[in-house]
Amino acid sequence: MSVDAKDFKLAMRQCAGAVALVTVGAEHGKRTGLTVTSACSLSDNPPSLIVCVNRNASAHARIREEGAFAINFLHEDHALLALTFSGQKGVNGDDRFAFGQWTRGTTGAPVLTDAVAAFDCVLAQEFETKTHSIFVGEVRGVSHSDEAAPLVYLRSSFHVPHEIRGTVSVGDLDSRHLSWSDFS
Repeated sequence: MSVDAKDFKLAMRQCAGAVALVTVGAEHGKRTGLTVTSACSLSDNPPSLIVCVNRNASAHARIREEGAFAINFLHEDHALLALTFSGQKGVNGDDRFAFGQWTRGTTGAPVLTDAVAAFDCVLAQEFETKTHSIFVGEVRGVSHSDEAAPLVYLRSSFHVPHEIRGTVSVGDLDSRHLSWSDFS
């Protein structure tokens, strides 16, 4: 059975994803990046992440060439920056870095100084699919801030998660069935 691409996309829009900028390029004039919701942790031994990048994206070839990239998770005030790096504002390549505050990571990759979390990575492995590559990055540098709420993408819009009353930590859970009343 084949799944219709439109149905797949509609279903995926129901799944919230953290918004991040994947950035690459040690030299001014050769930097580029893109907006993704396809970045997540892989392991803490060694600390590593994965990110899926369309092979048509300008950053794809640059990640291979540089052998390094950064994943910068955005906060609630970064929606315009996310749109800029998505290409929706008509700004390309190195010109995207005129927005936001940037520094160079250990690998030389551009790191957003006020990101919720930023991971400076060396390219450890790559897996190709039909349209995308899955890049595995081993983390060489990390920064984070608890001061701003993370930016998420859900149902074709940016959102900021609301604080959940009575949050439950994983360590507090037991094997009983939980209902919504457990969280209010």
